[in-house]
Amino acid sequence: MRVVIAGGHGKIAKLLERELAGRGDSAVGLIRNPDHAAALHAAGAEPVVADLEHTGVDTVAAHLAGADAVVFAAGAGPGSGAARKDTVDRAGAVLLADAAQRAGVRRYLLVSSMGVDAPPRPGSDEAWVAYLRAKKAAEAEITGRDLEATVLRPGRLTDDQPVGRITLARHVGPGEVTRADVARVLLALLYEPATAGLTLELVGGETPIADAIRAVAAG
Repeated sequence: MRVVIAGGHGKIAKLLERELAGRGDSAVGLIRNPDHAAALHAAGAEPVVADLEHTGVDTVAAHLAGADAVVFAAGAGPGSGAARKDTVDRAGAVLLADAAQRAGVRRYLLVSSMGVDAPPRPGSDEAWVAYLRAKKAAEAEITGRDLEATVLRPGRLTDDQPVGRITLARHVGPGEVTRADVARVLLALLYEPATAGLTLELVGGETPIADAIRAVAAG
């Protein structure tokens, strides 16, 4: 399987790249900064420089040629303002979808966030509110297309060691989940086409990942 990952230098992306490489799959990471190429090589991925804020759809589509799936794991990152939450977290996801459709790649995984459906709390940080709005808008854009799309909404992310046990459903209670487990869930979703069309929330739990994926795929 050849998988192109937008935001290829992100923490979840690099973990997913290692998972794919470990299976003998081909991982391609789209990165903004060419200085990050060595880190992708170390993760077993092919780096491709493509800044989604300044790259046209035809160029991105060319990078997707021959891919079996795309994963949007990009983000404006901490410290960025509300404007970049829109240009990266929303517009970048839309650009990847445009390019995927142009390249004939139907499988699309979108890494979103829990909390996008909740109204902002009084006093919430402006950038955080903009982030959630951008993710929600991206979800609406992607799920409304003729794509085999799955939206994954992780809870609060940690850098702890993977647990391998999760709670995965359309709606779950608040909680945290390791980035390593998110990467493993993304890998399992790529290999389970019956999860296309689903929006799933994810936190740590008691169910092995493979069992959780089978359960949501079965409906």
